[in-house]
Amino acid sequence: MNPELSRLSASLDTLPKLAFAVSGGVDSMTLAHAARFLAIDFAVVHAISPAVPSSATERVKRHADAGGWNLTIIDAGEFRDENYLKNPVNRCYFCKSNLYGRIREIIKDGMIASGTNLDDLGDYRPGLKAASEIGVVHPFVEARLRKQDVRSIARFLKLDDIAELPALPCLASRIETGIGINASDLIFVDKVERLVRSAIPDADVRCRITHDGVQLQSSVSVATDLVEEIAAQCEAEERIWLGVSSYKRGSAFKHDHKE
Repeated sequence: MNPELSRLSASLDTLPKLAFAVSGGVDSMTLAHAARFLAIDFAVVHAISPAVPSSATERVKRHADAGGWNLTIIDAGEFRDENYLKNPVNRCYFCKSNLYGRIREIIKDGMIASGTNLDDLGDYRPGLKAASEIGVVHPFVEARLRKQDVRSIARFLKLDDIAELPALPCLASRIETGIGINASDLIFVDKVERLVRSAIPDADVRCRITHDGVQLQSSVSVATDLVEEIAAQCEAEERIWLGVSSYKRGSAFKHDHKE
């Protein structure tokens, strides 16, 4: 067995029945597949909202069908939470509070588990506070596994469309702190990013909505015709186009933002 998977197995074996919060990203998807491989008793919960990329929901449904997962799709309700919609720097706290609270309502027994890995603990992650308050467990963290270890497990399980998947946090992470979260901005962000990824699927791409306008960030160069198409979409929606810059992780979060 893959050594990283062996460590994960030891972690999962200490836990009762689990409900995995699966976003559609590499971590939570790999966790569910690994549990299936290890014959762990589990359920999968996926939340849909304007902040969840449509491609992520499509991926979860496809893998659930292929893997025989017990999948429940929910509305976590964050778009009814004014604290979340105001988009403070700790927006993720309110998002995860709604998500895990809703999962707890429908999963009466067992524990809720996330795909958080050891590398995530070094970031500013207010969602982890919400997870702690609701008693969410993190099997990858318990097994001392990092992102590269998660990808190693995915490759071992032959999850070819998952193993090298770029990080894909929720679409609300593209909206600069202090700009209210609304569905139209998130639909626009998803549309632009799907367009770019159709041309350069392995790139880290973010369509940022900032206080100054729209900026595309990419880890690789973007073809001129694609840039022109995005600029035209901005013009059609009366958005200010700021151009393309290098990808910078977490740049929409402004810790010094004042209401």
